Amino acid sequence: MGNSAVKKHVDTASKTGVLNLSKSRLNEFPSNLKAIQHTLRNIDLSQNQISSIPNYIENFSALKCLTLNNNKIDRIPDEIGNLKKLEVLSLESNRIKNIPTTISALENLKCVRLSENMLSYFPLIFCGMKHLDFLDLSKNMITEIPDGVSSLHVSELNLNQNQISILSNELSQCPRLKILRLEENCLSLSSITPSLLRDSQITNLSVQGNLFDMKAFMELEGYEAYMERFTAVKKKLY
Repeated sequence: MGNSAVKKHVDTASKTGVLNLSKSRLNEFPSNLKAIQHTLRNIDLSQNQISSIPNYIENFSALKCLTLNNNKIDRIPDEIGNLKKLEVLSLESNRIKNIPTTISALENLKCVRLSENMLSYFPLIFCGMKHLDFLDLSKNMITEIPDGVSSLHVSELNLNQNQISILSNELSQCPRLKILRLEENCLSLSSITPSLLRDSQITNLSVQGNLFDMKAFMELEGYEAYMERFTAVKKKLY
């Protein structure tokens, strides 16, 4: 997309607060967005060739939704923590290896999408964030869900297609966790503790494609208690 076309989109966004420059062949974050940095509420720069998020992102004080899926971004700048109104952060299909600690300052964050990146560890920095409801970490290289996860407040956690072989029993203590997706990992049957099945709030536990067959899973201690919750939710829906 040429400069004149980008300028036209920026001019429109100055009035609407919404900018969509996805599939625009951009190699970098458009610097002319600085002119409307206090106006923009929604930025979508997906499916470009952007390699970095500039430090001046912190000046976009009204921003509620930042979408940069399918780019070449390898790091999230510390300055992201200054976007106090941010509710949605979507960085799917990039090259991100680490999550900055400053992200814990985003008190209004509700939804984080980090599928298909290069994370090798579970980012505990998302724990304790009271408004975070949905966290997608699928298609990364995470090997373990460590202790410290009990203060994760999401209702849905997607960890499909990682390399997870260890689950902390603290998952059963997550206060709002209803949907836990663990398909296509490296879990053995012993990784699924009775507490996770019996004592958690989970009503949808997806574990297909691990190192056990589903018949053996259905025979685990606590499975009946899990199925009672699962069935109760189904009855409410239909």
